[in-house]
Amino acid sequence: MGQPWAVGRTEGAPGRLPLVLTALWAAAVGLELAYVLVLGPGPPPLGPLARALQLALAAFQLLNLLGNVGLFLRSDPSIRGVMLAGRGLGQGWAYCYQCQSQVPPRSGHCSACRICILRRDHHCRLLGRCVGFRNYRPFLCLLLHAAGVLLHVSVLLGPALAALLRAHAPLHTAALLLLPWLMLLTGRVSLAQFALAFVTDTCVAGALLCAAGLLFHGMLLLRGQTTWEWARGQHAYDLGPCRNLQAALGPRWILVWLWPFLASPLPGDGITFQTTADAGPVAS
Repeated sequence: MGQPWAVGRTEGAPGRLPLVLTALWAAAVGLELAYVLVLGPGPPPLGPLARALQLALAAFQLLNLLGNVGLFLRSDPSIRGVMLAGRGLGQGWAYCYQCQSQVPPRSGHCSACRICILRRDHHCRLLGRCVGFRNYRPFLCLLLHAAGVLLHVSVLLGPALAALLRAHAPLHTAALLLLPWLMLLTGRVSLAQFALAFVTDTCVAGALLCAAGLLFHGMLLLRGQTTWEWARGQHAYDLGPCRNLQAALGPRWILVWLWPFLASPLPGDGITFQTTADAGPVAS
């Protein structure tokens, strides 16, 4: 039988280097954004009401973004601290020689985290932690609000960037958008112009990446699949869109996207899952 994992076990803790690098990248973009807004071209002129709405939206987005990052990092999706000894083994259970424990269905060992993950989806390289049963919800909300923040910043800087691009020839414009570092090093643009182009490029690319990830995982969410199961064409846990949403996000699956600290307990323990065969015909 599998052995219980001690709550204090630390050998499976993920490395902190990816998280540190991501934090440094975000800080660099934030500092360059502040430079553009304060010393550079600045944001587009807004009236008092529009400025207040912009500030309220930015505060809402940042609170959701930081809150979901905190929940994602604090929620341990591994088998650490989970009592597996004495559990009835059945179809789908396997033995992990690295962890020296029986592991339940939909779980898998992560070589980066060095431990098995409950309902393992994938390892997030940017945050240095696996996405699994306990942190799938904050991961999805993180993608949503990260895309919103980056898109918001891009919209704010859009008028200033458009004015900058109109002032130069098409070739200079293309080089500034595609190779801003080269333009800065060769002295073709000022530091403020480089910061404006670099921050806008980074935000647009980041927003597209987060939106693509959200669309992909939204498809998996509606199908009741993990990335591993999707790659292998497995549909054993598809209970229908509504029940799949509840299984991954809890009973308040509509509201959890708006506030990270809203209570919406998951209907399960990450060890046993209802299958399509158990649920009968899947509702469309």
